[in-house]
Amino acid sequence: MGPMLNPWRLRLLGLLDTLGTVRAVAETLHLSPSTVSQQLAVLEKETRSRLLERSGRRVRLTRAGIVLARRGREILDRMAEAEAELRAMNDEPIGTVRLGVFQSAIHTLAVPATTRLAESHPHLNVELVESEPHESSPAMRTGELDVIVTTTDYVKFPWDRDLEIIPLGTDPVVLVLPSDHPLARHRVVDLAACANETWACDRSGSYMAELTQRLCRESGFEPRVACRFSNYLLLLDHVAARRSVALLPALAVAPSRALVTRELTTPVHRNVTIVVRRGTAPRAAVDAVVGALRDHPDIPVLTAPGSTEGG
Repeated sequence: MGPMLNPWRLRLLGLLDTLGTVRAVAETLHLSPSTVSQQLAVLEKETRSRLLERSGRRVRLTRAGIVLARRGREILDRMAEAEAELRAMNDEPIGTVRLGVFQSAIHTLAVPATTRLAESHPHLNVELVESEPHESSPAMRTGELDVIVTTTDYVKFPWDRDLEIIPLGTDPVVLVLPSDHPLARHRVVDLAACANETWACDRSGSYMAELTQRLCRESGFEPRVACRFSNYLLLLDHVAARRSVALLPALAVAPSRALVTRELTTPVHRNVTIVVRRGTAPRAAVDAVVGALRDHPDIPVLTAPGSTEGG
């Protein structure tokens, strides 16, 4: 009988399929590129198959490599499931689940859910990670996160068949203004009226930064950006100081005397979802986290799934 497949090397191959380069795999796992290349060469010997081929200075997976990478992920998931079942025959959720959540849902959704889980499942550890939509999908693919709360409206990342998408609701995108701003007198605001305003935005390349730019351009102007903060509290402080206006998800804006939010004449919503990989292990622990997120107390701005159009 030939040598058995090595789970560690299968993971390297799967990451190469996801990330595209040996260097990216090495950086993700804090290894040297030569170590990754050596281990992949060993995997080729173990399988007696040509898994990689050179394309210029890069390597890419052969057809056999692609098949093994994707089957390998299934194998690793099954192994993790088996280990979890052996550790918890009574199906009690145990172990660590890494939960990635975008900033505006941390205090409204994730912290209450993890608080309830700490009381109901004392052997379950939830590691809560702030992860915006442009970050959480790649982190799930590389195995850095087990569960994410995100929006499927961020189209830069394809939502593959091996991902399970569980709708949570829709969150309106609102215009945030200083409370004494002239536009605050209106219940609904046409974004074109903000053409001469100064804007506070999220980081370049993020979901909200790109959405703000797109909506402003569709309204006939290019936003004049005064600041970019990844921290929404800083961004809201900038607006409250009458230095700017902003577009943000309603979940991100806590009630304040210094700020008001206004709907847009053309409503825009983001679809808020939970995403897990099918076969993610330990499944009982993942299911407990998903259940706690879905069983949340009423959040006024989060409309039930399917009751409004996403934008």
